[in-house]
Amino acid sequence: MKDSIQDNCGIFALYSNAPCTYEIFQGIDFLQHRGQEYCGIATFNGQVNQITHHGKVLNSFTDQDLENLPGTWGIGHVSLKERQPVKWQSLQGEIAVAFSGNIINDQELIREMMNRGMAFWRGYNVELISKIFLEQPDPVAGFTALAEKIKGAYSLVILTRDGIYATRDVYGFRPLILGQGQSKYAVSSESRALQNLELTVVRDVRPGEIVLINSQGFTTLGQLHSPRRAHCAFEWAYTASIDSVMENLWVMEARNNLGARLAQRDQDEGGLNADLVAPVPMSGIGHAIGYHMRSHLNFQEVFLYNRYADRSYTQSNQVAREAMAKRKLSVLHHAVKDQRIVLCDDSIVRGTQILNKVMDLKRAGAREVHVRVACPPLMYPCDFGISTRTYEELMARKYQFRGDIISVEELRALEHWVAGQIGADSVKYNSLEAFVDALGIPQANLCLKCWDGIRPTET
Repeated sequence: MKDSIQDNCGIFALYSNAPCTYEIFQGIDFLQHRGQEYCGIATFNGQVNQITHHGKVLNSFTDQDLENLPGTWGIGHVSLKERQPVKWQSLQGEIAVAFSGNIINDQELIREMMNRGMAFWRGYNVELISKIFLEQPDPVAGFTALAEKIKGAYSLVILTRDGIYATRDVYGFRPLILGQGQSKYAVSSESRALQNLELTVVRDVRPGEIVLINSQGFTTLGQLHSPRRAHCAFEWAYTASIDSVMENLWVMEARNNLGARLAQRDQDEGGLNADLVAPVPMSGIGHAIGYHMRSHLNFQEVFLYNRYADRSYTQSNQVAREAMAKRKLSVLHHAVKDQRIVLCDDSIVRGTQILNKVMDLKRAGAREVHVRVACPPLMYPCDFGISTRTYEELMARKYQFRGDIISVEELRALEHWVAGQIGADSVKYNSLEAFVDALGIPQANLCLKCWDGIRPTET
């Protein structure tokens, strides 16, 4: 019923006293980096109107589409995996549902519901969420049932005749942020959509909070028990846009801090003779700026970013990822020749792309390339929404560790091995301790499963 792709998507919803469709269209366009395969909008004007497309927002929606979506409140979605929002007829009335995240126990829940006589179309997570929600007599009971039954991550918006319901899972894995303007109220996966629509960021939706958005603004209908917070730390390192703020931490600030920790480590370990620091665009830019500010090395772009390319990490398969990576960046030869380069990136997952980037720089005449990685070595697949799916995909797992906990000595040995694998003159990662310290968020409030293997839902 379900392929191996785990979803990473963006949701946006708006309640207004004026037609909302064009602003929702803009909102999901500002979230396009969170998913480039599918997009959709649903609005309410006495009935639910819905249009979804396979493609990007700007290329897919026509003026006629927007005219066919009347209403003053609605929801929108961008996705890597499936068409959303999904529209349903129910005893609660006509609704539309959109969500971001991943359900770990989906197959178990689907089997249980099929044994009770329920049918599924494709078994998508959004279909499962909708059916669990609609089994209950009212929205609060529906959200409560989701929290009780689902293991995994979700941020969720539901369009109804009463307004828009929004919630996060009780751990708060996926971000969800409230914004307000003149006679309009919104909720978004990232604050950038709010900011660029000139809405004021109000606050993050709390883990387990159930919010109704209507003409009265934001009303908290319920607060489900939250065992702990477990915000995805990878959001600040890679996923989120650099102009966003989540949990009162700007993404730009977090990436600058992560880059600064890498520069500090080089200084503490005797310094590094280099001529310039450069990013792997786009997600490496904040890290490289942080390294530059701490080290005082010249900051210089060495790759030209193709503004018409997509994010390579969030492509649906490895062939697509490699093709997009090649299309995305071209070398600035004048900036590279005879230079000793510190190259900053957010993470090394499979190792293929950073290998190609190092080789591109060396072929262009770089004397040395020293790779600095903001994230610790990725050791475990993500269960909660990012596209890393198996141990076999993770480069760090190909190195033979004595155990699952990386000691300082093993980290240095791994770095030496990775440098040889990708052709770099040196490689250094942030340690997990340095990574958490750079974010400034208590470790107990973060999901670090990619690095330490601990599922927050099992602690």
